[in-house]
Amino acid sequence: MSSFTRRDQLIILSLVLIIAIISIFKLFNREDVDADDMMPDMELDSSVEEAEEENQEEGPIMVHISGQVHNPGLVELELGDRVIDAVNLAGGLKKDADLDRINLAKKLVDEEKIYIPAIGEEELPIEVESSISPQGSEDSSPKIDINTATKEELMTLPGIGEVTAGKILDYREENPFKVIDDIKNVSGIGEKKFEAIRELITVR
Repeated sequence: MSSFTRRDQLIILSLVLIIAIISIFKLFNREDVDADDMMPDMELDSSVEEAEEENQEEGPIMVHISGQVHNPGLVELELGDRVIDAVNLAGGLKKDADLDRINLAKKLVDEEKIYIPAIGEEELPIEVESSISPQGSEDSSPKIDINTATKEELMTLPGIGEVTAGKILDYREENPFKVIDDIKNVSGIGEKKFEAIRELITVR
């Protein structure tokens, strides 16, 4: 009965070691390839999330400006733009514009209405927003009771258009507001929009 010589045993052991090394090498290479294949997907997901966040924070808004500007009407701005930006897009102020009764530095929100009063104008139209009211006189105007206000009265609030005003009316029919913070339960009114109207509304 034949048996392996020491030389044969060394050769067989060497072959086994070579096969084992090759197998381990292929395994590590495969893991590297799999990791590389996953990276583009991870980067793509991150890019999509960043784009969505940018769209939410910097999306375009529509603002209606009228009064003492050369081209009154709708203007498109970016979220965070100010009254002065809307004025510039509307052709600038007329010579009769009363600069002491407007706040050009106020940030704007979507669906806001801006009215630029004239010098000597005694009363502002009902749709005028607080953003262009006389500086420091916010408390001089009566607050809007969100439990009894009409649709038109609600639409005078910054950022409250016809659709959102309708949602407020629908909501309060089922759930009368107990405190002003409850208005944030209405679809379309987030924290930023609430901050813009909180000093203008009340609940009685």
